[in-house]
Amino acid sequence: MGEAAFQLILATIFGALIGLERGIKRKEAGLQTYSLVTLGTCLFTIISFELFNIDVFFEKAGVSFDPSRIIMAIAVGIGFIGAGVIFRQASGVIGLTTAAGLWAAAAIGIAIGAKLYFLASFTTFLALFILTGFGLLEEKFLKK
Repeated sequence: MGEAAFQLILATIFGALIGLERGIKRKEAGLQTYSLVTLGTCLFTIISFELFNIDVFFEKAGVSFDPSRIIMAIAVGIGFIGAGVIFRQASGVIGLTTAAGLWAAAAIGIAIGAKLYFLASFTTFLALFILTGFGLLEEKFLKK
């Protein structure tokens, strides 16, 4: 149980880091949203792997279980959430970066739930680099 608590805390922290950047930029989804996305996806992943390990129960019931199905369901569910934050306005489309960020945050939560800590850490770093560094480049050179 100790490692699961560590995973949930780590997922919350990584989500908070990305959400903090979004909150500083006053975007719709911020600290709470990103933290909840990584936390929830991490928990779903932990549950799916734990259920996969309880093969005695499933063998007796004649049920096969594949944790990748839950991961696929998470990706689809986050896609619906992401679609809900994208809006078309006269000035253009808004919310695409928020939707993509939520999708990446979900993947980070899944990675932590699967105990892929380096992958989750590196992806969090890259997401922050993209949102801050690429954001500055975009403002300086592409938006006029």
